[in-house]
Amino acid sequence: MAFVTTDDGAEIYYKDWGSPDAQPIMFHHGWPLSSDDWDAQMLFFLDKGYRVIASDRRGHGRSSQIGTGHDMDHYASDASAVVEHLDLRNVVHIGHSTGGGQVARYVAQYGQPQGRVAKAVLVSAVPPLMLQTEANPEGLPLSVFDGFRDALAANRAEFFQAVASGPFYGFNREGVELSEPVVANWWRQGMTGSALAHYAGIKAFSETDQTADLQAITVPVLVLQGDDDQVVPYKDAAVKQAELLTDATLKIYEGFPHGMLTTHADVINPDILAFIQQ
Repeated sequence: MAFVTTDDGAEIYYKDWGSPDAQPIMFHHGWPLSSDDWDAQMLFFLDKGYRVIASDRRGHGRSSQIGTGHDMDHYASDASAVVEHLDLRNVVHIGHSTGGGQVARYVAQYGQPQGRVAKAVLVSAVPPLMLQTEANPEGLPLSVFDGFRDALAANRAEFFQAVASGPFYGFNREGVELSEPVVANWWRQGMTGSALAHYAGIKAFSETDQTADLQAITVPVLVLQGDDDQVVPYKDAAVKQAELLTDATLKIYEGFPHGMLTTHADVINPDILAFIQQ
């Protein structure tokens, strides 16, 4: 397996498929998952002739269960470590949920200043800020995220089962058929990672204000989200992202859930491809 060691000693696992001469697409996964959550996208874009790269966030998947650095700054610097190790250029960065926050901070603080980024895609992403504050009254109360922490600390396995079988993919909606393999794969990815990284990561994805990151990005960005996202409310996420970005294309999918990359890959993948090829 391939790893990059960061300056603070975290070992970041990555996968790198395709021709080194092809345009690279780098994928950034959501909480509490791993790069395996991008299987449907990596195979699709590999087949279209792209080089596809994905890493496991520190403390997630096969990356080391380091006890520190579980914040958006380290997430972005870890992504940069992979990019610089592989010397990737003209990259399209695609991030889902927390991975969308990772993309925003990476592009604003590393990729764009270094001239390595071509475009970005934010899918059901957490920026600009999930937490309800005086300046962000539309956000979710702190009690929601405290509830996540309490449930994770009490019984992580049970909590992850409930998230995957319920709101994440919209399996709790009337008329939606639950897929046991999809739930099992989500649970597998989550339980492979570190409980500490997942616990600390809740603060990272909920309390990090990324308004300035979005405002700093000038490359074209595709913003995608479902209007039935029960995890990240789209009016406080995708809609605001499009308003803050310099060059954004916004697409809201009627009835799609937070995990639409899995449940609706047949729709999402071609839309992302069309954006990349523009």
